Amino acid sequence: MVSLSILTYILGYLFWILLFVSMLTPWLSMKSLEKARLRLISLIEGKYKHRVITMIHRQEKIGLLGIPIYRYIDIEDSEAIIRAIRSTPPNMPIMLILHTPGGLVLAASQIARSLKMHPGKKVVVVPHYAMSGGTLIALAADEIIMDPNAILGPLDPQLGVSNGVYLPAPSILKAVETKGKDKVEDQTLILADMAEKAINQVKGLVVDLIKDKVGEEKAKFIADRLVSGYYTHDYPITVEQIREMGLKVSTEVPLEVYDLMTLYPQARTNRPGIEYLPYPSVPRSAREQRDQS
Repeated sequence: MVSLSILTYILGYLFWILLFVSMLTPWLSMKSLEKARLRLISLIEGKYKHRVITMIHRQEKIGLLGIPIYRYIDIEDSEAIIRAIRSTPPNMPIMLILHTPGGLVLAASQIARSLKMHPGKKVVVVPHYAMSGGTLIALAADEIIMDPNAILGPLDPQLGVSNGVYLPAPSILKAVETKGKDKVEDQTLILADMAEKAINQVKGLVVDLIKDKVGEEKAKFIADRLVSGYYTHDYPITVEQIREMGLKVSTEVPLEVYDLMTLYPQARTNRPGIEYLPYPSVPRSAREQRDQS
Protein backbone atom coordinates (compact mmCIF):
# COMPACT_ATOMS: atom_id res chain seq x y z
CA MET A 1 0.00 0.00 0.00
CA VAL A 2 2.86 2.29 0.96
CA SER A 3 4.85 1.34 -2.14
CA LEU A 4 1.80 2.04 -4.34
CA SER A 5 1.38 5.54 -2.91
CA ILE A 6 5.11 6.21 -3.41
CA LEU A 7 4.83 5.03 -7.02
CA THR A 8 1.82 7.30 -7.60
CA TYR A 9 3.75 10.17 -6.02
CA ILE A 10 6.75 9.57 -8.32
CA LEU A 11 4.57 9.25 -11.41
CA GLY A 12 2.91 12.55 -10.54
CA TYR A 13 6.29 14.24 -10.33
CA LEU A 14 7.40 12.64 -13.61
CA PHE A 15 4.26 13.91 -15.35
CA TRP A 16 4.97 17.51 -14.35
CA ILE A 17 8.66 17.18 -15.23
CA LEU A 18 7.82 15.83 -18.69
CA LEU A 19 5.24 18.56 -19.20
CA PHE A 20 7.78 21.23 -18.25
CA VAL A 21 10.42 19.74 -20.57
CA SER A 22 7.96 19.55 -23.47
CA MET A 23 7.09 23.22 -22.99
CA LEU A 24 10.73 24.28 -22.56
CA THR A 25 12.18 22.37 -25.54
CA PRO A 26 10.66 24.56 -28.33
CA TRP A 27 11.84 27.71 -26.54
CA LEU A 28 15.37 26.33 -26.20
CA SER A 29 15.36 25.29 -29.86
CA MET A 30 14.20 28.77 -30.91
CA LYS A 31 16.93 30.42 -28.79
CA SER A 32 19.56 28.09 -30.25
CA LEU A 33 18.54 29.02 -33.80
CA GLU A 34 18.51 32.70 -32.89
CA LYS A 35 22.08 32.51 -31.56
CA ALA A 36 23.21 30.60 -34.65
CA ARG A 37 21.67 33.26 -36.92
CA LEU A 38 23.32 36.11 -35.03
CA ARG A 39 26.70 34.34 -35.17
CA LEU A 40 26.37 33.95 -38.93
CA ILE A 41 25.19 37.55 -39.36
CA SER A 42 28.28 38.64 -37.43
CA LEU A 43 30.46 36.50 -39.73
CA ILE A 44 28.87 38.06 -42.85
CA GLU A 45 29.37 41.57 -41.46
CA GLY A 46 33.02 40.86 -40.72
CA LYS A 47 33.69 39.33 -44.14
CA TYR A 48 31.84 41.81 -46.37
CA LYS A 49 32.13 44.94 -44.18
CA HIS A 50 28.38 45.66 -44.44
CA ARG A 51 25.77 46.16 -41.77
CA VAL A 52 23.49 43.15 -42.21
CA ILE A 53 19.72 43.41 -41.68
CA THR A 54 17.33 40.58 -42.45
CA MET A 55 13.64 40.62 -43.27
CA ILE A 56 12.63 36.98 -43.59
CA HIS A 57 8.93 36.17 -43.81
CA ARG A 58 8.03 32.50 -43.79
CA GLN A 59 4.76 30.75 -43.08
CA GLU A 60 4.90 29.72 -39.45
CA LYS A 61 2.94 27.15 -37.48
CA ILE A 62 1.81 27.55 -33.89
CA GLY A 63 0.07 25.45 -31.32
CA LEU A 64 -0.68 21.76 -31.27
CA LEU A 65 -3.03 22.09 -34.24
CA GLY A 66 -0.35 23.59 -36.49
CA ILE A 67 -2.48 26.62 -37.41
CA PRO A 68 -0.63 28.49 -40.20
CA ILE A 69 0.28 32.16 -39.79
CA TYR A 70 1.28 34.12 -42.88
CA ARG A 71 3.88 36.86 -42.43
CA TYR A 72 3.78 40.09 -44.42
CA ILE A 73 5.52 43.45 -44.31
CA ASP A 74 3.78 45.47 -41.60
CA ILE A 75 4.35 48.59 -39.53
CA GLU A 76 6.34 46.69 -36.90
CA ASP A 77 8.73 45.62 -39.66
CA SER A 78 9.15 49.18 -40.91
CA GLU A 79 9.76 50.45 -37.37
CA ALA A 80 12.44 47.79 -36.76
CA ILE A 81 14.26 48.32 -40.06
CA ILE A 82 14.15 52.11 -39.86
CA ARG A 83 15.57 51.85 -36.34
CA ALA A 84 18.37 49.59 -37.65
CA ILE A 85 19.17 51.95 -40.53
CA ARG A 86 19.10 54.97 -38.22
CA SER A 87 21.61 53.33 -35.89
CA THR A 88 24.00 52.48 -38.73
CA PRO A 89 26.99 54.86 -39.16
CA PRO A 90 26.44 57.05 -42.27
CA ASN A 91 29.51 55.76 -44.11
CA MET A 92 28.81 52.07 -43.43
CA PRO A 93 27.28 50.01 -46.28
CA ILE A 94 24.05 48.14 -45.56
CA MET A 95 23.18 44.64 -46.78
CA LEU A 96 19.44 43.95 -46.49
CA ILE A 97 18.51 40.29 -47.00
CA LEU A 98 14.90 40.00 -48.22
CA HIS A 99 12.57 37.04 -48.34
CA THR A 100 8.96 38.24 -48.36
CA PRO A 101 5.63 37.97 -50.22
CA GLY A 102 5.10 41.73 -49.77
CA GLY A 103 2.66 43.52 -47.51
CA LEU A 104 1.47 47.01 -46.60
CA VAL A 105 2.41 49.69 -49.14
CA LEU A 106 2.78 52.18 -46.29
CA ALA A 107 5.31 50.02 -44.44
CA ALA A 108 7.21 49.01 -47.59
CA SER A 109 7.45 52.61 -48.82
CA GLN A 110 8.76 53.74 -45.42
CA ILE A 111 11.47 51.09 -45.53
CA ALA A 112 12.35 51.91 -49.15
CA ARG A 113 12.65 55.66 -48.50
CA SER A 114 14.68 55.12 -45.34
CA LEU A 115 17.05 52.76 -47.15
CA LYS A 116 17.37 55.20 -50.07
CA MET A 117 18.29 58.05 -47.72
CA HIS A 118 21.16 56.17 -46.08
CA PRO A 119 24.39 57.89 -47.23
CA GLY A 120 26.41 54.66 -47.48
CA LYS A 121 26.10 51.98 -50.13
CA LYS A 122 22.89 49.91 -50.04
CA VAL A 123 22.76 46.30 -51.20
CA VAL A 124 19.59 44.19 -51.26
CA VAL A 125 20.04 40.40 -51.48
CA VAL A 126 17.13 38.24 -52.65
CA PRO A 127 17.95 34.53 -52.24
CA HIS A 128 14.47 33.31 -53.22
CA TYR A 129 11.75 35.94 -53.68
CA ALA A 130 10.77 39.50 -52.80
CA MET A 131 7.31 40.20 -54.15
CA SER A 132 5.24 43.40 -54.24
CA GLY A 133 6.44 45.56 -51.33
CA GLY A 134 9.66 43.54 -51.26
CA THR A 135 10.31 44.60 -54.86
CA LEU A 136 9.71 48.23 -53.90
CA ILE A 137 12.36 47.93 -51.18
CA ALA A 138 14.80 46.26 -53.59
CA LEU A 139 14.47 49.20 -56.00
CA ALA A 140 15.81 51.53 -53.30
CA ALA A 141 19.19 49.75 -53.26
CA ASP A 142 22.31 50.79 -55.13
CA GLU A 143 22.86 47.14 -55.98
CA ILE A 144 20.40 44.24 -56.26
CA ILE A 145 21.84 40.74 -55.86
CA MET A 146 19.56 37.80 -56.68
CA ASP A 147 19.92 34.07 -56.96
CA PRO A 148 19.66 33.14 -60.68
CA ASN A 149 16.29 31.52 -59.88
CA ALA A 150 15.02 34.24 -57.53
CA ILE A 151 12.15 36.51 -58.50
CA LEU A 152 10.66 39.93 -57.86
CA GLY A 153 7.01 40.87 -58.37
CA PRO A 154 4.77 43.58 -59.86
CA LEU A 155 3.76 46.65 -57.84
CA ASP A 156 0.18 47.18 -59.03
CA PRO A 157 -1.84 48.48 -56.01
CA GLN A 158 -4.53 46.18 -54.59
CA LEU A 159 -7.71 47.85 -53.33
CA GLY A 160 -10.00 46.23 -50.76
CA VAL A 161 -13.63 46.13 -51.84
CA SER A 162 -15.58 43.96 -49.36
CA ASN A 163 -15.32 40.81 -47.25
CA GLY A 164 -11.54 40.74 -47.49
CA VAL A 165 -11.55 40.76 -51.30
CA TYR A 166 -8.84 42.80 -53.02
CA LEU A 167 -8.89 43.89 -56.66
CA PRO A 168 -5.95 45.18 -58.74
CA ALA A 169 -6.21 48.92 -59.35
CA PRO A 170 -5.42 48.69 -63.11
CA SER A 171 -8.21 46.13 -63.60
CA ILE A 172 -10.72 48.41 -61.87
CA LEU A 173 -9.84 51.23 -64.28
CA LYS A 174 -10.02 48.90 -67.28
CA ALA A 175 -13.47 47.62 -66.23
CA VAL A 176 -14.83 51.18 -65.97
CA GLU A 177 -13.24 52.12 -69.30
CA THR A 178 -14.69 49.03 -71.02
CA LYS A 179 -18.19 49.38 -69.61
CA GLY A 180 -18.38 53.16 -69.60
CA LYS A 181 -18.64 55.56 -66.66
CA ASP A 182 -22.39 56.03 -67.17
CA LYS A 183 -23.02 52.28 -66.85
CA VAL A 184 -21.36 51.55 -63.51
CA GLU A 185 -22.43 52.22 -59.94
CA ASP A 186 -21.22 55.17 -57.89
CA GLN A 187 -19.20 52.84 -55.65
CA THR A 188 -17.31 51.54 -58.69
CA LEU A 189 -16.57 55.10 -59.79
CA ILE A 190 -15.21 55.87 -56.33
CA LEU A 191 -13.03 52.75 -56.52
CA ALA A 192 -11.82 53.83 -59.95
CA ASP A 193 -10.85 57.24 -58.59
CA MET A 194 -8.94 55.62 -55.73
CA ALA A 195 -7.31 53.18 -58.15
CA GLU A 196 -6.05 55.96 -60.41
CA LYS A 197 -4.61 57.87 -57.47
CA ALA A 198 -2.97 54.73 -56.05
CA ILE A 199 -1.34 53.90 -59.39
CA ASN A 200 0.02 57.43 -59.81
CA GLN A 201 1.34 57.48 -56.25
CA VAL A 202 3.20 54.17 -56.57
CA LYS A 203 4.55 55.16 -59.99
CA GLY A 204 5.88 58.40 -58.53
CA LEU A 205 7.56 56.51 -55.69
CA VAL A 206 9.22 54.04 -58.08
CA VAL A 207 10.52 56.89 -60.25
CA ASP A 208 11.95 58.65 -57.19
CA LEU A 209 13.73 55.47 -56.10
CA ILE A 210 15.45 54.63 -59.40
CA LYS A 211 15.75 57.79 -61.55
CA ASP A 212 19.26 58.53 -60.24
CA LYS A 213 20.36 55.09 -61.46
CA VAL A 214 18.64 54.81 -64.86
CA GLY A 215 17.52 58.32 -65.76
CA GLU A 216 14.01 59.77 -65.51
CA GLU A 217 12.65 58.50 -68.84
CA LYS A 218 13.79 54.92 -68.22
CA ALA A 219 12.51 55.19 -64.64
CA LYS A 220 9.05 56.15 -65.92
CA PHE A 221 9.07 53.18 -68.30
CA ILE A 222 10.03 50.77 -65.52
CA ALA A 223 7.41 52.27 -63.19
CA ASP A 224 4.72 51.87 -65.85
CA ARG A 225 5.74 48.27 -66.51
CA LEU A 226 5.67 47.34 -62.80
CA VAL A 227 2.63 49.32 -61.65
CA SER A 228 0.13 49.64 -64.51
CA GLY A 229 -1.06 46.03 -64.75
CA TYR A 230 1.29 44.74 -67.44
CA TYR A 231 1.68 41.64 -65.23
CA THR A 232 -0.74 39.94 -62.85
CA HIS A 233 0.05 40.71 -59.21
CA ASP A 234 1.64 37.33 -58.46
CA TYR A 235 3.63 37.13 -61.71
CA PRO A 236 7.27 36.06 -61.09
CA ILE A 237 9.65 38.60 -62.65
CA THR A 238 12.95 36.88 -63.36
CA VAL A 239 16.50 38.21 -63.33
CA GLU A 240 16.52 38.30 -67.15
CA GLN A 241 13.28 40.33 -67.28
CA ILE A 242 14.55 42.79 -64.70
CA ARG A 243 17.69 43.31 -66.78
CA GLU A 244 15.59 43.78 -69.92
CA MET A 245 13.77 46.62 -68.17
CA GLY A 246 17.12 48.37 -67.70
CA LEU A 247 17.94 47.57 -64.07
CA LYS A 248 21.31 46.15 -63.07
CA VAL A 249 21.16 42.86 -61.18
CA SER A 250 24.01 40.65 -59.98
CA THR A 251 23.59 36.93 -59.36
CA GLU A 252 26.64 36.60 -57.09
CA VAL A 253 24.76 35.88 -53.87
CA PRO A 254 27.18 35.43 -50.94
CA LEU A 255 27.25 31.75 -50.03
CA GLU A 256 26.77 32.61 -46.37
CA VAL A 257 23.30 33.98 -47.20
CA TYR A 258 22.15 30.51 -48.24
CA ASP A 259 23.47 29.13 -44.97
CA LEU A 260 21.59 31.86 -43.12
CA MET A 261 18.32 30.95 -44.83
CA THR A 262 18.54 27.39 -43.51
CA LEU A 263 18.39 28.84 -39.99
CA TYR A 264 14.87 30.18 -40.62
CA PRO A 265 12.79 26.99 -40.50
CA GLN A 266 9.02 27.04 -40.33
CA ALA A 267 9.03 27.20 -36.56
CA ARG A 268 6.16 26.23 -34.29
CA THR A 269 6.50 29.40 -32.25
CA ASN A 270 6.51 33.07 -33.13
CA ARG A 271 9.87 34.67 -33.80
CA PRO A 272 10.85 38.07 -35.17
CA GLY A 273 11.20 38.28 -38.95
CA ILE A 274 13.84 40.98 -38.65
CA GLU A 275 17.17 40.63 -36.85
CA TYR A 276 20.42 42.57 -36.75
CA LEU A 277 23.35 42.99 -34.40
CA PRO A 278 22.63 45.85 -31.97
CA TYR A 279 24.45 49.12 -32.60
CA PRO A 280 24.34 52.35 -30.55
CA SER A 281 20.97 54.02 -30.95
CA VAL A 282 22.80 57.09 -32.31
CA PRO A 283 25.65 56.45 -34.79
CA ARG A 284 29.04 57.39 -33.32
CA SER A 285 29.83 60.01 -35.98
CA ALA A 286 26.46 61.69 -35.51
CA ARG A 287 26.90 61.65 -31.74
CA GLU A 288 30.37 63.24 -32.02
CA GLN A 289 29.02 66.00 -34.28
CA ARG A 290 26.20 66.64 -31.80
CA ASP A 291 28.62 66.82 -28.85
CA GLN A 292 30.94 69.21 -30.72
CA SER A 293 28.05 71.52 -31.51
